[in-house]
Amino acid sequence: MAETDRRPWGPPWANGPAGSAPGYRPGRPWRGPHAGWPGAAVVATLLIQVLAGRSQAADGLVYRPFDLLTVAILTIGPLALWWRRRYPVAVLAVATAASIGFATFAAPRWTFAAAAAVALFQVARAGRRRAAVVAASAGYVAYLVICLVLGDRLGVPDGAQPDLRTAILLAAGLGLTIILGGAAKVRAEHMAEMIKVRAERVRAREEQERRQASEERLRIARELHDVLGHHLSLINVQAGVGLHLMDNHPEQAREALTAIKTASAEALREVRAVLGVFRTEEEAAPRQPVLGLDRLDDLTADAGLPVTTTITGERRALPAEVDRAAYRIVQEALTNVRKHAAPESPAEVIIEYATSGVSVRVRNDGAPLRPHGPAPGVEADPDGGSGIAGMRARAESLGGTLEAGPLPGGGFQVAAFLPAPLPQKVEENA
Repeated sequence: MAETDRRPWGPPWANGPAGSAPGYRPGRPWRGPHAGWPGAAVVATLLIQVLAGRSQAADGLVYRPFDLLTVAILTIGPLALWWRRRYPVAVLAVATAASIGFATFAAPRWTFAAAAAVALFQVARAGRRRAAVVAASAGYVAYLVICLVLGDRLGVPDGAQPDLRTAILLAAGLGLTIILGGAAKVRAEHMAEMIKVRAERVRAREEQERRQASEERLRIARELHDVLGHHLSLINVQAGVGLHLMDNHPEQAREALTAIKTASAEALREVRAVLGVFRTEEEAAPRQPVLGLDRLDDLTADAGLPVTTTITGERRALPAEVDRAAYRIVQEALTNVRKHAAPESPAEVIIEYATSGVSVRVRNDGAPLRPHGPAPGVEADPDGGSGIAGMRARAESLGGTLEAGPLPGGGFQVAAFLPAPLPQKVEENA
């Protein structure tokens, strides 16, 4: 049998795809084992009505033989509850009619109206309050008319006719059942709304975690781009110089190889520091100093070209992300100078500390840009000039700005400003 076939056997709540659990509803999410299963109500009301009716008959309060017909009348209402979720009003009418039928030859008891009470509760819980009120009122009036007004004409025994107290209690019980059904509906809607809100919060938290993870991956990618772009470019330059000088000036080629060794070791250290976020708890913390403007001298010393550094303003500690971004901008700018400027073109790094942030400028000395590719022995830039875009994105992510372009007299300049305002001092009252 295909999974979409419906089982022809069993009560309606069992109908669904083959292999589906009880509680399945076409077009509704499955709410777990026995969710919506009416069997408990059927069994409970069946036992209450049959056993209580038998006890009542043993006490002489049922005014006809307790035979199969009497048992059938008592079981009609409970069995109808199988369909109470699909046809609530019809089930209420059947259960009410069966209860009134039994009431015509038995002393008034609440027990033989148990199925009708469950059916009335279900109608109110389904949100059909008007139908519940109309059905309860019609059943109540029909019971009083049959047992009191037409009792003598229909042959209703005197012991089966309700008194004033019974009539009042029955009306109160019907009203209370409708109120409880409405309250159950409100509670179910409230719980559904709470579940919905909780699910929305979980989705929002997961979305935030995904966004943070994406931002962290982007940050790591930028760090790796800066590290590898700087050091591999230096290695490329020194390797080209070494190959060019190997035959005629072997001592200078040795210096180039030494620079390659130093740059590669530094690159490995920085890559390990960048990827340190992936360390497990058992791994030791990285011993590499945090990248920032405090290491500017090391950066310019290993730049592979003459660099002049000028620092103005009162030097102070910057936020870690600003300090690291300033370092990376200088590093990437020197890499661009080395790859695109004239051979041995000197560069100038100017760091200016201000109250509102830090200004970073990197420029060459005005030597013209190479119009025909990189220096001899150096391969073309593989990233197609994405370094400036990366620097600009890094600055803008911190609320700063970055401008890059050729200077009027030749050369190139990268100028960035990263906001890092001084903390406001709180004046103490005298």
